[in-house]
Amino acid sequence: MNEEKIIIFDTTLRDGEQSPGAAMTVDEKLRVAKQLEKLRVDVIEAGFPMSSPGDFAAVQKIAASIKECSVAGLSRATSKDIDRAWEALQGAADPRIHTFIATSPIHMKHKLNMSPDQVVEAAVAAVRHACRYTSNVEWSAEDAGRSDLDFLCRIVEAVIAAGARTVNIPDTVGYTLPHEFGARIRTLRERVPNIDQAILSVHCHNDLGLAVANSLSALLNGARQVECTINGLGERAGNAALEEVVMAIRTRKDLLPFQVGVVTTEISRASKLVSSITGFPVQPNKAIVGANAFAHQAGIHQDGVLKEATTYEIMTPDSVGLSANRMVLGKLSGRHAFRDRLETLGYQLSQEQLDQAFRRFKEVADKKQELFDEDLIALVDDEVIREGEHYRLIRLHVASGTQDTPVAAVELDVQGERLRGASWGAGPVDAVFQAIAQVIPDLKQAGLQLYQVHAITGGTDAQGEVTVRLEKGERVAQGQGADSDVIVASAKALLN
Repeated sequence: MNEEKIIIFDTTLRDGEQSPGAAMTVDEKLRVAKQLEKLRVDVIEAGFPMSSPGDFAAVQKIAASIKECSVAGLSRATSKDIDRAWEALQGAADPRIHTFIATSPIHMKHKLNMSPDQVVEAAVAAVRHACRYTSNVEWSAEDAGRSDLDFLCRIVEAVIAAGARTVNIPDTVGYTLPHEFGARIRTLRERVPNIDQAILSVHCHNDLGLAVANSLSALLNGARQVECTINGLGERAGNAALEEVVMAIRTRKDLLPFQVGVVTTEISRASKLVSSITGFPVQPNKAIVGANAFAHQAGIHQDGVLKEATTYEIMTPDSVGLSANRMVLGKLSGRHAFRDRLETLGYQLSQEQLDQAFRRFKEVADKKQELFDEDLIALVDDEVIREGEHYRLIRLHVASGTQDTPVAAVELDVQGERLRGASWGAGPVDAVFQAIAQVIPDLKQAGLQLYQVHAITGGTDAQGEVTVRLEKGERVAQGQGADSDVIVASAKALLN
């Protein structure tokens, strides 16, 4: 059977980063991009260059570093946006300009204040302008799920004639149901005379929990590119989850006779990396990458799996990069085993970084007898990758009890200067935050949007990972910290 290739377009670094609180630094984006390259996605949408200097820098750095994937930059349908996108992308091995304009009546009237004819004219002009730089041009019809079908056919034909070689049909607000979204794709295939000159793509949001279902329905009706994100990250309820789309195609060849180039054994690592950097934990029952995705508790399930795994597992843990026999390291483990495990988890550290990580590993191992993969990931991300931060926790003391007012004292390193602060609070974490605010007065004007704790592994000695999200004016910042003491982890997260 000849299986058609499905192009996997990952937009974790663009649409995924639009999740409130999921903003990434340039270096963090590059780490994710390199993991996506290992995953062998076809296209990495690195960002929206015109949106900010930081996004421009991230797209430019990723474009210069990634050689095995096409790198895309988003732009509105304006020459300034397209010029800026190309400026950031031109160092890429295979650059793609992705330009868009809204096509639904509600968007054209209330957001664009443009007539349908004006929208077609703007879309065609944008595509022609982008084609001056590259033949790899993608055009998207924002809110295509609610667009008039006759108008959608008209504008798709026009942009293909102008040079677009990928046409994306987004269900921007997650409104459609699988059967109607599939029918919409089929209609475009049937009614647009030059549709064979472009790849038909889809980008589905998950507002009704149907993003993956809509994406698969689109594939069955002629789409050949899926835009998706790691862990389903994205605005509002998120996007179609890359891992679910890919594993559905791999698992159900009988109904989805396609092939993808994704190295599925890198899925778990990609999921953990994105979760760690954004501070968005993966829910335990999340398909493919959740902690319980391959867990069996009911006796009848355990009995069946022990006799024949396929009784209850439609895919194997190792197919997504999960080892059934995870190596557990402890205080007696040596440097070689430690380095080998980090390399298996995808880390390439310098000798200095490795020495620093190993010292911290020994400190944690003295408190926690067994360290699992998740512990090592948190340790390296928290202690090594985020090294060089402006503020560093030197010492922390907290006193709290049922009859006492919680108090905290901290000592921080602020660019080489040792500063101390102390305060009381409603609880031990509040006291720590107030004490840190004595040293960093700007924190007094920041509002706490999110404080979240989750155990990295099981057991009462598990490391806790804390996520803190702050808001000051229009700026939102997020930090993470990990430690076997959740109060210490909370202080690290606030400083991060």
